[in-house]
Amino acid sequence: MNELPWFRNSFPLYLAPMAGVSDKIFRQVCKEHGADVLTTEFVSAEGIFRRNERTREYLDFDEIERPIGVQLFGADAAHMAEAAKQVVDWVRPDFVDLNFGCPVNKVVSKNGGSALLKDCPTLANVAESVVRAIAPLPTTAKIRIGWDADSVNAVRVAKILADAGIAALTVHGRTRAQGYSGAADWNVIGEVAAAVSIPVIGNGDLGSAADVAIRRRETGIAGAMIGRAAIFRETKAYLANGAIVDPPTLDERWKLILRHCELIVREWGAEEAAIRSMRARLMAYSKSMPEAKRLREKFSQVSTIAEIASISRENILAKEQMDAANFAAA
Repeated sequence: MNELPWFRNSFPLYLAPMAGVSDKIFRQVCKEHGADVLTTEFVSAEGIFRRNERTREYLDFDEIERPIGVQLFGADAAHMAEAAKQVVDWVRPDFVDLNFGCPVNKVVSKNGGSALLKDCPTLANVAESVVRAIAPLPTTAKIRIGWDADSVNAVRVAKILADAGIAALTVHGRTRAQGYSGAADWNVIGEVAAAVSIPVIGNGDLGSAADVAIRRRETGIAGAMIGRAAIFRETKAYLANGAIVDPPTLDERWKLILRHCELIVREWGAEEAAIRSMRARLMAYSKSMPEAKRLREKFSQVSTIAEIASISRENILAKEQMDAANFAAA
């Protein structure tokens, strides 16, 4: 089994592979802000096995994103092994990650993702087949703590995967039945970290740098996986020296939004189509910004960077006027 170099004397921060979110540009923005290890959106092994062109697009990444892994899902061990070999031949990732955690019905109904938590022999077979197929390149995996509250089996599954040659394991602290709601169970994540000798990466409810520091101290995890909160810059500073970094100002947030838009336009080479594709992402960025409802209305119609820059100037000005009015009234 290959040791993953980013765990040597380090506590790596992973960006979670999120379908429809963790595309190449989002990954690069997160890398610029301190993400250590990236993973692609999850990809169907069957799509790769059948050489589906759309599937292949999900594998695209730039050298600046390394270390990066490709995440595969599927339940046919032979197809998973062949798909993993094809991925390695095509794009040479730094590792292949196996998705045993996705709770989505269309994945689970094909016995993929978290469905394999109920079928440990198949899970072991898939893991062993992929490890063997791509060695010495490392294979990692991501799991949930169990199928439901009555079948929390993460420790057992983790031991099976470690025995199969998995090099590191991410544990999302919810069951499949929970989906993305309810609290993540970090006690179980800690039990997994104590039960296996491979690095365990904790995932779930990490919304601040302090959350990451506390979970690291309490559970002995070797790394943390962060999703939509994308708190890489703050967490890096806090873990390095306990420094509390101020949250980004409104101006900094707008600079990040415009940077994201510029990168995607450069990637697509067609401004209007690229910006239209960003509308949903812009809506997500608007959360907790001043005049969020009005921003969402404007974002639903934008098609150029110039329009977004204009909206940003109006929004910053409106915030300054509101602050001045509040100060005068105090």
